[in-house]
Amino acid sequence: MIKGSCLCGGVQYEYDGELTELAVCHCEMCKRAQGTPFVTNSPIKFEGFRIVIGKDLLKAYFSSEKKQRVFCFNCGSPLYSQRIDLPEVLRLRVGTVTSGKIPPPDYQQYCESVSDWFVLSDDMPRYIQNKT
Repeated sequence: MIKGSCLCGGVQYEYDGELTELAVCHCEMCKRAQGTPFVTNSPIKFEGFRIVIGKDLLKAYFSSEKKQRVFCFNCGSPLYSQRIDLPEVLRLRVGTVTSGKIPPPDYQQYCESVSDWFVLSDDMPRYIQNKT
């Protein structure tokens, strides 16, 4: 069982499952949405995810036509994103996890967008966006 919350604690969630894949994303949208040089996400099944308290505090922003970023309206904490064309999957922001096992990240993506002041110093697989 994974449990988590936003910064103010107004939104609390549970996930009946394990985090099995973690991605570190360096894309420009994630950096601006999180206010950090990267974000760590885990794709999880929507069916195992539930908001325990604070559903009324959830707000969504569509950062693109098909992708909403869901956050707490009170404190602004980003909680997850979801594509409307893949409604069965959420991308959980693992920084909001308060209990449960979090495995190490599997890979980094959009590495061409790494902040020039941030140094990648690990052996994780790295991917760049295909610019064709």
